[in-house]
Amino acid sequence: MSAPDQLVQSYLDLRWHFDPAAATAAGITSQNERLGDFDPDSMRVHVAAFRSLALAIEALDVESTESEIDRTAMLNEIRATIFRFEQEKPHVKNPAFWLSHLYNALYSLMDRQEAPERALAAAAVARLRMVPPFIAAAAATLQDPAPILAETAVQMVDGGAVLIDRIAVFAKERGAPGEDVDEAAGEAAAALARFGSALKADLPASGDPQDFAIGEDAFNHRLHFEYALQATAPELWRYGLRLVEEVEAGLVAIAREIDPNTSWRALAERLRSEHPTTGDPIITYQSAMERAREFVRQRDLVSVPEAALEVVPTPEFLRPLIPIAAYSPPGPYHTDRTGRFYVTPRPDGGLPRSARSIHELPSLVLHEGYPGHHLQMVTAQSLGSEVRRVMWTPLTVEGWALYCEGMMGELGFYQEPAALLFQQIHLLWRAVRILLDVGLHTRNMSPSAALVYLIDKVPLDQAEAAAEIRRYCGAPTYQLCYAVGRREILALRDDYQRRAGSGFTLRQFHDDLLGYGGLPVSLARWGMGLDE
Repeated sequence: MSAPDQLVQSYLDLRWHFDPAAATAAGITSQNERLGDFDPDSMRVHVAAFRSLALAIEALDVESTESEIDRTAMLNEIRATIFRFEQEKPHVKNPAFWLSHLYNALYSLMDRQEAPERALAAAAVARLRMVPPFIAAAAATLQDPAPILAETAVQMVDGGAVLIDRIAVFAKERGAPGEDVDEAAGEAAAALARFGSALKADLPASGDPQDFAIGEDAFNHRLHFEYALQATAPELWRYGLRLVEEVEAGLVAIAREIDPNTSWRALAERLRSEHPTTGDPIITYQSAMERAREFVRQRDLVSVPEAALEVVPTPEFLRPLIPIAAYSPPGPYHTDRTGRFYVTPRPDGGLPRSARSIHELPSLVLHEGYPGHHLQMVTAQSLGSEVRRVMWTPLTVEGWALYCEGMMGELGFYQEPAALLFQQIHLLWRAVRILLDVGLHTRNMSPSAALVYLIDKVPLDQAEAAAEIRRYCGAPTYQLCYAVGRREILALRDDYQRRAGSGFTLRQFHDDLLGYGGLPVSLARWGMGLDE
């Protein structure tokens, strides 16, 4: 193994040890019986190891631009990780950080694992046994979380109890002794319940209501190192304002074409009552996915990998965590390349709230399936570079999916104006996310003010909007990635087309871009020779 490959492997080994849940999800089995260690002493050791490895990677001689791109991506990810845990400290400030890791660790054991059944059963019992000390470490490490972050964690507790019950059944079905499983699951559930009760009891006296905000310096650090963006928070704020204004004007024009006497918001509310003709949401989504895939194939828009995408009902134990729908990719080290699109039916068996209209389905399946997340992720996992198979940024992944919604519209995928109306509503939603992301974390915007603004701009009900704001507070910079990533890809496409001239094809541009996996768009620009 060459020195560069050895350092890549060293970094990944450290990454998997630091986050065993991510390792299991990726298809790495060596960490299956562990949970992460995020107490202060363990974090100091991890950060020191990341820092030492970064120095070794930085000193490495590389022989090509492509290798330099991979090294830059790896270094940026390490630096962002170090900064996050030294400066932002989510393990100290955000109880949902701990619960998310725990839930991912438990769920990933049950999802498409290829290890022997008895090994999976043993891993499930081992992780259940680790829940009480893991929760105890969380309680000892957390310091006065902001109320909205604590509220989010409280709401997550019930879903965790369901997940513990399900993994107990999973372990027994694979041969784990019933008494051992029941004991471990009972203690895990009790520890989780105590954690939730303590968080709930502390809510009235919890920390500063604005303590969720990471501040402009940390925000800009993320933009630079995680996304390789030159733009800073103030510039993105101005871009968000312009984009909201532009999309709102477009919505007025589309609504006028459909019904000159109705505002776009009233029209959207009316169109949402138009349900699919079939009552089975799985059939409805599957049909829409197939149409999108065939559209991409027939117009030769991008190479389509041989990797199936199944539309399946969300497992019952996951429904508290996935109230609407979600895409689950295969891990980069799984041999099964099948992606899964989970759809959570309502109790009456109908479609989830966000897809209750037939007109909203087209943009959703483009985003999650073809040519969006599924196509991009399985393409990345077939690349020769291990860095590009494993590492990705939401700026590129979410930006690509949103770009695809618009690009497919340019080519006539939306068969009637109502579908285009909802595609533009989804774009408006992502434009508003820029303002709320920047506002909440750098401009002292309160969650209550953000909620009012979101409901005023986007047709969401109170519960949906409140859930959105909680997520924005706990995941700084992620929400802006959709619309800003789309902007970066569109600008790259313009420059690529200008250079290619009459020889330009969307197929070649898309294939070249996806050849960089989910690495930041600016690194793809560098590799394409368009960075000057």
